[in-house]
Amino acid sequence: MALWDDMAGAKVIDLAHTYERGMPVSPNHPAYQYSMMRRHGDMVRSDGGSAANEIIVLGGHVGTHIDALGHVSHDGKLHGGVDADSSQTNNGLTTHGIDSMEPIICRGVLLDIPAVRNVAVLDGGDEVTVADLEAAEQRAGVTVGKGDAVLIRTGWATHWNQVEKFRGQVDGAPGPGEAAAQWLADREVRVTGAETIAYEVIHPGRGHATLPGHRVLLVESGIPIIEVLDLTALASSGTAEFLFVASPLKIKGGTGSPVRPIAVIA
Repeated sequence: MALWDDMAGAKVIDLAHTYERGMPVSPNHPAYQYSMMRRHGDMVRSDGGSAANEIIVLGGHVGTHIDALGHVSHDGKLHGGVDADSSQTNNGLTTHGIDSMEPIICRGVLLDIPAVRNVAVLDGGDEVTVADLEAAEQRAGVTVGKGDAVLIRTGWATHWNQVEKFRGQVDGAPGPGEAAAQWLADREVRVTGAETIAYEVIHPGRGHATLPGHRVLLVESGIPIIEVLDLTALASSGTAEFLFVASPLKIKGGTGSPVRPIAVIA
């Protein structure tokens, strides 16, 4: 049976948020802007046809997006000990840019942390621990392994329409702590993602003071991070194991890219 025939009856779950004006954006990145540049009727062809188009302005880390390995440095070094300063130009990164990232197709695993804590959503500043990850594994009957896409649900996607709360700059946001990031790195996962803007645990009133998860995953381990996922529908499906598909835009030298990940369930 051909691959496309085999997948004909599969269910596809969208894991991305909609890009829209006023959506939550990190204070470290430019806001999303959209404007219609040509409207239907502005120019009508001789046969009655017309077309509309737009201009979109956004940062590479706005909305549902994936971080290139060159997004974060530590002590002046990118992943693999590459010198960060000599790797950046006005035209972008010369090493570890998003254009060097291959499309991702692999086994996906959902670790639902609110489910194991018996809450609807984690609180701002809640740290996802190794114990949480292992409990979520056990609950779902899965084992995280090498090459997996591991998606960590905190329930934070439910706050998407509460811009300031979602940003977490005042009340904080939940996310994996350094030990949890190391747990994923030790298992050699292909990619990991979460529902918050920063992936990290953000403590109330402290903002993005440090990024230990990014350091462990991007810099030390070469593992990309996807942020601002919407895992609500996937969690509701009751499925913790699926085919994960995501592909960044091929932006030369980019530090990140918008992405629309999907979960395919047979």
